[in-house]
Amino acid sequence: NIKKSNNKNTNKKIKVSFLGSGNYAGSVLIPAFKAVGVELKNVASNTGVSGVYVGRKYGFSETTTDSDSLFSDDTTDAVVIATQHNTHADFVIKALKAQKSVFVEKPLCLTLEELKKIESTYSPSNILMVGFNRRFAPQIQKMKILLESITSPKTMIMTINAGKIPNDHWTQDAEISGGRIVGEACHFIDLLRFLVGKTITNYKIQFMDSTTKDTADIQLSFEDGSIATIHYYANGSKSFPKERLEVFAQGGVLQLDNYRKLTSFDWPGFKKLNLWQQDKGQKACVKAFVDAVSKGHSSPIPIEEIFEVSRISIKLLNQ
Repeated sequence: NIKKSNNKNTNKKIKVSFLGSGNYAGSVLIPAFKAVGVELKNVASNTGVSGVYVGRKYGFSETTTDSDSLFSDDTTDAVVIATQHNTHADFVIKALKAQKSVFVEKPLCLTLEELKKIESTYSPSNILMVGFNRRFAPQIQKMKILLESITSPKTMIMTINAGKIPNDHWTQDAEISGGRIVGEACHFIDLLRFLVGKTITNYKIQFMDSTTKDTADIQLSFEDGSIATIHYYANGSKSFPKERLEVFAQGGVLQLDNYRKLTSFDWPGFKKLNLWQQDKGQKACVKAFVDAVSKGHSSPIPIEEIFEVSRISIKLLNQ
């Protein structure tokens, strides 16, 4: 069901450059891109030290502190943006204007003004994808298949035992990270949007009284009558599952714990799907992006859904 875009690449080995070489880029993203056989072209970092380290470790052709050089490099097919959140929008716009395909770590941007600029710059001729990896996790993909035959509304509960982060950590700074709702809870809004497969028509948030606004209940309503609640809590125990998803539909229940244990209750034709180790879909997410760029397919995540989830995440924080 993949549609062709105007991308002219035809299953070629693409050249990928990275903006940012921090912990997540070095431990997850860069290895994932290398594993699917791209050519690692350039890595840019602020100080150059981390860039040189990952450049040598993973075999990048070049390292630099000049981020603009990645956009002017005609040999780079795709740019991966893994910098601090408040830089994402400017880098995305520069990459799109340079006719590069873009893989940006969540969030896409922090303000509605930034989102508007990205929407006006975007063209289907290049892929713009946010690293919403949860929807690519194997057990989520299985849940999606199990839900396809159900036409009646669903009820979903997503519980994130996010854990406490110090108040002075950069992810708590709304101007730098967007805070934990825009910066991380967007993952789960996208996940539920994917599973329901319908537009979000209403949304609201209730925060626990705290200076950090990192413990909240989010309620979503969908076009087909489905409803979902996201419990994003920073005040729980580390011994409790980090992420739990429960789906209630047509007399049955699916329960997923930590992307390892998927069990059912009275679900016709399905009992369980358990994994030996956790798989949040990071590798599958990267592979889907690379396949789309190299084969000229449209984005694995429809751009309308990326913009929808980004807009709602931003608006929730400011309700």
